[in-house]
Amino acid sequence: MIPELSNPSVCMRDPQRVQEILQSMVKAGSNTVQVISDFDMTLTRFAYNGKRCPTCHNILDNSNLISNDCKIELKELLNTYYPIEIDSSRSIEEKLPLMVEWWTKAHKLLVQQKIRKDLLAMVVQESDAMLREGYKLLFDHLYEHSIPLLIFSAGIGDILEEVIRQAGVFHPNVKVFSNYMDFDESGELRAFKGELIHIYNKREGALLNTGHFQELRMRPNVLLLGDSLGDLTMADGVQDMENILKIGFLNDKVEERKQSYLDSYDIVLLKDETLEVPNAIMLYLTGNN
Repeated sequence: MIPELSNPSVCMRDPQRVQEILQSMVKAGSNTVQVISDFDMTLTRFAYNGKRCPTCHNILDNSNLISNDCKIELKELLNTYYPIEIDSSRSIEEKLPLMVEWWTKAHKLLVQQKIRKDLLAMVVQESDAMLREGYKLLFDHLYEHSIPLLIFSAGIGDILEEVIRQAGVFHPNVKVFSNYMDFDESGELRAFKGELIHIYNKREGALLNTGHFQELRMRPNVLLLGDSLGDLTMADGVQDMENILKIGFLNDKVEERKQSYLDSYDIVLLKDETLEVPNAIMLYLTGNN
């Protein structure tokens, strides 16, 4: 049906079920579809030529807006908490308070750096941030077909928007839920706005933004893209959902985590740095035109 689903990177627990969901969504028509996607390591690359690519937080952490002392502290936080985040032997309940701790400490350190709003574009430009191969087709095609794309990220919204703006794909159909910086009148970072979005509380974030989902209630068919088990709740705000097809990028610790991803996502992409499979599905849902 979709040749790309036979790619070597593709794993499915129940291929038959995937076909059924796709057929049901095609029948309903692309004007009933919405896309909800994570950003870091889902729309952006995990690695390039063997080197890790930066997340929104890393772009800032690696920049010259951050003092060396602060960089060391942020690195220590990463070394402490990232292994917990991807530890398949711990439950999400157990990880949750630790993720809040990590994000809160990191944001506090960033605020102390008095980061200037007008320097963010340059920081993104100088970074190694990379969207996945095929990103232009994904963003442009969704825009051409008026399919809403919600990017739901535990990263930093200001940086995220700058990445897609510089890539030329921040189209009007794109909406972003993320952690946004709050700048004082002189343009210095003084805090982060609103409720913290971290990797395991996206469900709460979804439910806080009911207005967005209310507007899209005529689009009960969801294509969800994520790279963490925490991303599976991003669509929990969708009203009267009919079908959801969940595509998960498994980038790291593949063998340990493969089974839990197969149990949770409909399609799992193993160490796949492209958007080839999501693009093929999107083209199929829009009648390939």
